[in-house]
Amino acid sequence: MKLYRTTTGFYAEQNGSFYSVEASDWDQLIASPDVYERVKTALSGKPLSSLDESQILAPVGNQEVWAAGVTYFRSRDARIEESKDAGGGTFYDRVYNAERPELFFKATGRRVVGPYHPVRIRTDATWSVPEPELTLLISSTGVITGYTIGNDMSSRDIEGENPLYLPQAKVYDGSCALGPALLLTPDPLPRITSIQLHVDRNGSTIFSGATTLAELKRDPKLLAAYLFRDNTFPHGAFLMTGTGIVPGDDFTLSSGDVVRITIDTIGTLENPVA
Repeated sequence: MKLYRTTTGFYAEQNGSFYSVEASDWDQLIASPDVYERVKTALSGKPLSSLDESQILAPVGNQEVWAAGVTYFRSRDARIEESKDAGGGTFYDRVYNAERPELFFKATGRRVVGPYHPVRIRTDATWSVPEPELTLLISSTGVITGYTIGNDMSSRDIEGENPLYLPQAKVYDGSCALGPALLLTPDPLPRITSIQLHVDRNGSTIFSGATTLAELKRDPKLLAAYLFRDNTFPHGAFLMTGTGIVPGDDFTLSSGDVVRITIDTIGTLENPVA
């Protein structure tokens, strides 16, 4: 079951039909550990035949968005390569093999863009990439209640110059996209779940890649547990789980590119690059 936040209200989707969800406050709704059961009651109402895609908003209100780093082997290799000249290469190898994951703050709700809205490249960056990531919806009590698609826009040249520049490489207006919907389910996603990335330029695909959750080293429940250690999230939180798709060193995004990220059962998140 999927949940959409739109300009006209909240809607549940089941088997291609859409149902209005009676809730006055998005934050309160998705922060609840029983959000699945609350939204499920909407399925007894009269269905709509379709939903206007242009009205879909990012599924985030006052939630913080956090991210996990170096959770895929491909990401580990890329981070080591980009930072080797700065002396930080071994840091990423150590993080990949450590018990404690790397977690960092990514965005406030107002910095997040939804489907079809432009993500941004930092004006002082020369090497920028999209990072397609399965993103967890975590309730105020620390329970994973759903999933969405995330694009963790990253300035690899800034992070590569010095690992301590990570916040500047990751956190800026338009650096994060979420959507199009929340997949609400009490069950973990299958390890065979596919994540696909396509980047188009002038109507042609200039990069594509794919991975599966089988390549994700960290258990999502463990990542959520670390995030909630000594932290409270009264509105719930989103946690990006890392990327296993990293374009080659000769690739960088340009204004006008279109980034499409597809995750099985969730959908496709599409954003132009400003």
